Amino acid sequence: MVLPLRSVKNSKSGRAPGDPLDGLARRLHGVLAEGHGTRLPKARVAAWLRSLLETLFPQAAEQAPATTGEVRDALDASAAELRSLLRPLEDEIDDPAEIAAAFFRSLPEIHRQLMIDATAIERGDPAAESVDEVILAYPGFQAIAVHRIAHRLRELGVPILPRVLAEWAHERTGIDIHPGATLGHPVIIDHGTGIVIGETAVIGNNVKLYQGVTLGALSVNKSLASTKRHPTIESDVVIYANATILGGETVIGRGSVIGGNVWITSSIPPNSIVYQRSEVHVRQGRDDFEAPDFVI
Repeated sequence: MVLPLRSVKNSKSGRAPGDPLDGLARRLHGVLAEGHGTRLPKARVAAWLRSLLETLFPQAAEQAPATTGEVRDALDASAAELRSLLRPLEDEIDDPAEIAAAFFRSLPEIHRQLMIDATAIERGDPAAESVDEVILAYPGFQAIAVHRIAHRLRELGVPILPRVLAEWAHERTGIDIHPGATLGHPVIIDHGTGIVIGETAVIGNNVKLYQGVTLGALSVNKSLASTKRHPTIESDVVIYANATILGGETVIGRGSVIGGNVWITSSIPPNSIVYQRSEVHVRQGRDDFEAPDFVI
């Protein structure tokens, strides 16, 4: 005789004995209870980052501070929230309060660099009508802004949080910059969708990147984690759309222009122009021409 399902359920919980979700629930509870995980709520991190960006760039704030004192209050509140966010990481860092203080001591320089970036983007893009437009509407600038914040936290030895910040920018802009990458200033990202910049990439001053550029590694072997795996781009370089540059020993020399869709795995001398030549065949009429049959 087959018993009705309700007759084999636990009378208190309403769940059947041996329910696989019970085991999952125990494992999930143990992630933090047994010290196997780090508590870092992504929504709270995102809220802190948005608030900081709105303080640095009041053009984007829903309600901008009315006085200098209110701006300072907002910065102090942001510093207090950062200290709170760092507290769950105190087993991995020396002093959350000192790290937060050091980060905020760096903030004037970060802002100065970002204004250099925004001004360079506006000057170099015929479509940009003002620096305010760049700050408000350009995903490339937003990705750079978040990177400079995340990179400084990483320099201060903060784990996990810089990567969470970078992925917030990645989700919003389609631009993936590892917080470990070193960017000079200005760096100009035009359009930007699909750009990938790896952890050990080094980019000089006045470098311009178009959409789809990859600064990647030749190998993803885990044993290479502590080595320089990504290229160095010297100053005054332009890299056009969908170019791929790979390898930690690869150096793109100062003043070079890298054309679209090229694949580079070795160094390029300064002031080089690198491009590939494609062939386009045009014929008149369609007589005796069998079109490809593409099925998607």
